[in-house]
Amino acid sequence: MTQDASPRRPDEDAGPDAWGRLSPRLILVNLSVMAAPVAMFGATSVLTGGDLNLQALITLLSFFITCVVIAGISIMRLITTRYRITEDRVELHKGLLFRSQRSVPVDRIRSVDLTANPLHRIFGLTSLKVGTGEQGGSEAGGLSLDGLSARDAAALSRQLTELRQARRGPSSAGTDTDAAIAELDWAWLRYAPLTVWGVGGVFIAVASTYRTLHEMKIDPLELGIVKDLTDRFGSVPLWFGLLVTLAVIVVIGVIGSTVTFIEGWGGYRLERAEAGMLRIRRGLLITRSVSIEEQRLRGAEVAEPLLLRWAGGARLKAVASGLGDADENSSRSKLTPPVPLALSGRIAADVLGEAASPTVEAVLVPHPRAALRRRLNRALVYAALVAAPFIGLGLWLTPVLVHTGWITGLALLAIGTAFAFDAYRSLGHAVHGRYVVTRSGTFNRRTVALQRDGVIGWSITRSFFQRRAGLLTLGAATAAGNGVYKVRDVSVSEGLALAEEAVPGLLAPFIEQRRRHATDSR
Repeated sequence: MTQDASPRRPDEDAGPDAWGRLSPRLILVNLSVMAAPVAMFGATSVLTGGDLNLQALITLLSFFITCVVIAGISIMRLITTRYRITEDRVELHKGLLFRSQRSVPVDRIRSVDLTANPLHRIFGLTSLKVGTGEQGGSEAGGLSLDGLSARDAAALSRQLTELRQARRGPSSAGTDTDAAIAELDWAWLRYAPLTVWGVGGVFIAVASTYRTLHEMKIDPLELGIVKDLTDRFGSVPLWFGLLVTLAVIVVIGVIGSTVTFIEGWGGYRLERAEAGMLRIRRGLLITRSVSIEEQRLRGAEVAEPLLLRWAGGARLKAVASGLGDADENSSRSKLTPPVPLALSGRIAADVLGEAASPTVEAVLVPHPRAALRRRLNRALVYAALVAAPFIGLGLWLTPVLVHTGWITGLALLAIGTAFAFDAYRSLGHAVHGRYVVTRSGTFNRRTVALQRDGVIGWSITRSFFQRRAGLLTLGAATAAGNGVYKVRDVSVSEGLALAEEAVPGLLAPFIEQRRRHATDSR
């Protein structure tokens, strides 16, 4: 195996045990990191009119030294990293002072993902990650190669695919591969602004900029642009200034959400890239390719954030094992961007191999009215907690605060009551074919269809108030997805019946043991 200047594939080198190395173009990527402190120095000079104080220079110098150290470490990683693929395993050796040797059997490989950030794409590089599905640190039993040429990464991915197919044998033959399940429709862009992340990103960006300038002993309020805006609009009424500020934040947030959608989901395609394997390709600047084994699918989850639900949209996620820890699972389990709700059901049915999606077809059993009372009581408590300080201070200081308190309390109670009824209507559960289906949530309503043979245990939790109301929360434990999917605030009899119907006999021994203990105590 040679470096990327050679036209040969990695598996066409001197022999099956030949070692390969990262692309030497990785050096250019590492050196390009130095552009960041230079750009920051230029921007700071412009903002301050060329008047940099000692603290600003020290901060920029520290950032420059940090980038130099990072670049040096990256170059050392390029020199010391080598890898190879044999008939039964993938091996990776790296490190100079602290050497690491990692070996992953082909039988344990669960995914081969490709990612390329903008710098990598400029220099024709890609990162390849081989995942085993284990959780924990130190790459969780898998390995990653950061800095392969795009051609070599694609060849390695194909080689691993061929080895895995050979191991699985001909049982998957005949499956329709390279079939697109879903592709990007730019009409979905209308759902992009319906998220709070855009507005939240504005506050995060402003806070980060303020903190950076503050660390450099630069007062943002004294900058020329800010002072000019203050002079121009400093005399407007406060209410008008707040409205304009809020409108600007919303507009910037909408633009940010739209840009994020375009960058994250540009070129989206969900397909069966090979027999028994789903692949999600997406990304405009940062390209991503995620693979999920269909035999590790345990269900599907439809998420409907509040604003997106009002617009008739939803996101679809896979409930699958072998996707890594919680953070990796949250990112790699995404099957679609925000799409129409009906389309998410059709895609879920195709992915699960069903005629119709259980998240759509299942007739959910409503929960008892006691669950509604719990949510109404919660809304009342929240409203009272917010109103009480105003009323208390008003009785001591001025009646104006008393009126402010009770008006605020009533408004919050009305809003909380509306959300309580919506949350209650969202509750439901059912056993539909080979799936157990549960739904809950109002700000982010989630409908999960979990395969019954994927349930490995049940958890039952009952708070003090749930016991008084005759309710319980039933959790279906599984080795996939989030680990536990809950049926919230269901009556005791319905919860136990659901557990028994979904997985007969799994919960019965514990119920019988509890009954025997109760009989013996009498």
